[in-house]
Amino acid sequence: MKIRIVMWLLLAFLPANAQISEKKSMRIMCYNVENYFDCVDDSATLDEEYLPGGMRGWNYQKYEQKQANIGKVITALGGWEPPVLVGLCEVESERALRDLTGFSGLKSLKYRFVHYESPDARGVDVALLYQPSGFKVLNSKPITVLNPAFPESKTRDILYASGKIPLGDTLHVFVCHFPSRLGGELESEEKRMFVASVLRSSVDSVFRLNPNAAVVIMGDFNDYPDNKSMLEVLGALPPDTKPEAGRLYNLMYPLHKAGRGSHKHNGEWGALDQIIVSGGLLNMKQKVFTTTADAQIFEAPFLLEEDKSFLGKQPARTYVGMTYKGGFSDHLPVFVDLWY
Repeated sequence: MKIRIVMWLLLAFLPANAQISEKKSMRIMCYNVENYFDCVDDSATLDEEYLPGGMRGWNYQKYEQKQANIGKVITALGGWEPPVLVGLCEVESERALRDLTGFSGLKSLKYRFVHYESPDARGVDVALLYQPSGFKVLNSKPITVLNPAFPESKTRDILYASGKIPLGDTLHVFVCHFPSRLGGELESEEKRMFVASVLRSSVDSVFRLNPNAAVVIMGDFNDYPDNKSMLEVLGALPPDTKPEAGRLYNLMYPLHKAGRGSHKHNGEWGALDQIIVSGGLLNMKQKVFTTTADAQIFEAPFLLEEDKSFLGKQPARTYVGMTYKGGFSDHLPVFVDLWY
């Protein structure tokens, strides 16, 4: 009995990072893969430019190369253990996801996926890959965004999935791709603010049942952490030393303020891709938690190339304008580790 008491006291007074090292982690990543289209015509969408014979010269060889590139990024980011959850933006179809999980370098990892066709005009959707051993899906659904101010504008659904993670806790996951800044940031801002309000309403429905619920929101928000849609409408606050239940905290906020980002525009890096968590997940006294330091941008050298216009590095893209480059994406992945 004395030995047990001494061991408990030693663990209780270990530094926080030392205590984390005794725990296990699950990695969650999010990646805008830049136009992952299959080679099959969907008559209900405007996918002609990414068809064989289309203006971009898309073909099966380029499609296979795109699959291989996405698979390489996911496996490299996972290291020894594959990410348990992978949120993807700009995926065209279930066919593309079946090919990615079944025929790319991901084949041996046995990923499954959650995907719903959304009303986006070009047919690009969000999706969630998951490892069944680390995330047992309980429920999933698309959250449709119908903006009465722009009835003709059809945007991507928000993907919601809940699942059991190790230790039996339920994790609520939202994968998002907010409307683009096409036509100007201010001109399109209202559309992103509306989607943020829909997302906030859905998150609040989770918090009403359990203010300490474990919530992860990830995606390409086409706004930065300090923009109105994120900070005011969604209420994704800068990480706090005393996080509160029922609130959201943007883990990418400090990185964005430090001049780092997942996307480069006119020579400036910014965090368009973000991971947001509930206050309960920032409480290290909970069974499952994370810290601000556990959220990062994956900046592997193979994902970057020289920026000849603005110096430094930039993402190695699949296309630059209409010219095929065979790179990875115009975005870098972001990820976070949860500890349990």
